[in-house]
Amino acid sequence: MSLKLLLLTSIALPFLAQAQDARPAMRRQIVRATGEATLTSKPDQARLSVGVITDAATAEEAMQKNATQTTTVLDALKKIVASNGEIKTSNYSVSPQYKYEQGHSPEITGYQASNTVEVILNDLSLVGKVIDGAGHAGSNNINSIAFTLKNDQAVRARVIAEATRQARANAEAIAQALNVKVVGVASAETVEGGNPRPMQPMFAMARQAMPAPTPVETGTLEVHATVSVTLDVEK
Repeated sequence: MSLKLLLLTSIALPFLAQAQDARPAMRRQIVRATGEATLTSKPDQARLSVGVITDAATAEEAMQKNATQTTTVLDALKKIVASNGEIKTSNYSVSPQYKYEQGHSPEITGYQASNTVEVILNDLSLVGKVIDGAGHAGSNNINSIAFTLKNDQAVRARVIAEATRQARANAEAIAQALNVKVVGVASAETVEGGNPRPMQPMFAMARQAMPAPTPVETGTLEVHATVSVTLDVEK
């Protein structure tokens, strides 16, 4: 008799465990908030786009004219930049130029060659000299300047940390208003992540005599971050 009772008990226990597991889990309680922070920093690096555009009747002639003119520009830039930065090719193209007339197929009128280099400067006092030197040497397409940071990791870390503190403080304020207790951090992530916003003035310049040095204002960079923090709470 006792043996049968033991067998029935051992068979019933697994079903009891399954029934307990089938009970709905308690719903997790969280509060979520975002925080923002912005820091300003002086740039210590400049990136300039300097190019030469040449036109000719044939593609070969346009390329040859461009090569000669670009070489002159590069020689001038290398003397100015020296060890204070680097110069690298960023774009090269040769394309036909068309004349469009209503009722007629497009007609090729010549070819255009374009060679663009990026000049990276670690000495901001050279920016105006590079612009003037490139223009005097034959560059006719100086189309952008961006002021940046050589190493933005430290500034990015500071602004993200401040945004995180703001996000947590906001989430804790929500929890307090709801009369719930914070028991842990469920997650934290950047929504917008601490990249410098450089000044990037755009301009074009034709080859011309420039008696006065080109003035350049570096201004400041804004580094902004938005962080979302989720906290576990309970009654």
